[in-house]
Amino acid sequence: MKTVSSVIHIVRPFSVTGNGKKRLLKGCYCCTLLSFCRSNPSCFTFGGPTEGFLDPATVVNVRVLDGGMPVESGSSAAARQAKQKRKSHSLSIRRTNSTEQDRSGLQRDMLEGQDSKLPLSLRSNLMDMFSQIEREFENLYIENLELRREIETLNDRLAAEGQTFEGADLAKGALKTKASHSTSQLSQKLKTTYKASTSKIVSSFKATTSRAVCQLVKEYVGHRDGIWDLSVTRTQPVVLGTASADHTAMLWSIETGKCLLKYLGHQGSGRSVSPTSFEGCAVFTSGDQTAHIWRYMVQLPTPQPVADISQTPCEDDVDFSDKDEADGEIEGPNDCPSIRVATTTLRSHQGVVIAADWLVGGKQVVTASWDRAANLYDVETSELVHSLTGHDQELTHCCTHPTQRLVVTSSRDTTFRLWDFRDPSIHSVNVFQGHTDTVTSAVFTVGDNVVSGSDDRTVKVWDLKNMRSPIATIRTDSAVNRISVSVNQRIIALPHDNRQVRLFDMSGVRLARLPRSNRQGHRRMVCCSAWCEDNASCNLFTCGFDRQAIGWNINIPALLQEK
Repeated sequence: MKTVSSVIHIVRPFSVTGNGKKRLLKGCYCCTLLSFCRSNPSCFTFGGPTEGFLDPATVVNVRVLDGGMPVESGSSAAARQAKQKRKSHSLSIRRTNSTEQDRSGLQRDMLEGQDSKLPLSLRSNLMDMFSQIEREFENLYIENLELRREIETLNDRLAAEGQTFEGADLAKGALKTKASHSTSQLSQKLKTTYKASTSKIVSSFKATTSRAVCQLVKEYVGHRDGIWDLSVTRTQPVVLGTASADHTAMLWSIETGKCLLKYLGHQGSGRSVSPTSFEGCAVFTSGDQTAHIWRYMVQLPTPQPVADISQTPCEDDVDFSDKDEADGEIEGPNDCPSIRVATTTLRSHQGVVIAADWLVGGKQVVTASWDRAANLYDVETSELVHSLTGHDQELTHCCTHPTQRLVVTSSRDTTFRLWDFRDPSIHSVNVFQGHTDTVTSAVFTVGDNVVSGSDDRTVKVWDLKNMRSPIATIRTDSAVNRISVSVNQRIIALPHDNRQVRLFDMSGVRLARLPRSNRQGHRRMVCCSAWCEDNASCNLFTCGFDRQAIGWNINIPALLQEK
């Protein structure tokens, strides 16, 4: 009997009965090498771990042993041995050059001998797909064998050097590295949770003391939109000024919380207000690219007794709900006198005028704008004295020194600059770099220090004599807005985007957090803070986008004693 070259095919073992019919053996498949006779397609030769020759004339039964490989007996054994000697290469798994016609004939004979309710064409397509799957798995198997040989070769080379790498060991190493990384993350998470828990426990011990140290005294309600900025006059008469997004600025009595005067002259959102006792003038900046200076005369009402608010919630009685009464319409004070025409209008900027402050002496005012410049004006003549340029992006704030002719401007370019006008002939400028995000404000302290706050959630204390690095850094959990430093005790008040107000000393030690709950305190972003230490009832003021300004009484001696 002459046979053609072997082909690879997935077949199911079957038994051959005496009448030539094939009976399928259910439950297993085997991948073998098949050879068949040209003259009698029903004769097969099985190649693989166990070879055999099937002939319906002589073979009566086929048994399945050793994981599904067919084993024959009788004359087929002799034929198998002869075949094995003649074709020893059939033990290796490889494709042959058999024609597709022979393969199709083999498949047809196998399909006809199987019991199935599927149509013959569908069964033939399935056999084709299984053949393709087999070839793909064969390729993968051969590639795996080649990779294993390369690993063994590598191990042989490394064995001489005293090192051995197994495939399993490499996987274990990768798993070990991943597990180590996961363990590190879990450890860091536990540390953070533990730190937060211990901070909360320690804060609970300070609950009684916090009620006495920080008390909410007065709420200044009347604006119809968020309040961007507030300021307090430095000399008598002491009044509180607020600038709101409702296009108005208001002057308030600190003791009574009553509105004394309202300015309605701007066409854009109010961005800053700075009242001064020099001839009763206030400068009010706006989004309409102008700054207005207007004169005011106020009569302070008789102060009333301060109510007892010793039951103010401590700093842990915090409700972070966004639902509050401030969302409703707030009726402004109807009996408050108003001004609609400015005494002087400053028009040199080409963008939103974001801030303004009075230079020492009250005869000049400096403004900061989104046009990347700060301008110094003469109040009496409204003339532009100097234009301070150099920032790469929009300015966010400006501040003047309380006793010297110094100006500091902050910007979105992550820097703030110190401008020196003490010598009329030389106007020097120094650049401070240290933040990684927008510098929201930079303010002077009594002495040679500047304190800067930023959207990078840090506050830095700088020495004017050494600009290279800050002398102290305060790290917080939220962006910092316009900060304020008390004159006498040099305590920094930090207003945050997350509605909190925190107090720190100049060395970066946290002193307190102002009480805040769903009934008292700010319920929106806190935009600005301002100290007024000489006032007996309220020595700290804050404002925010909940449309109100709040006056606080901070017991500074008790606060410093706790430290």
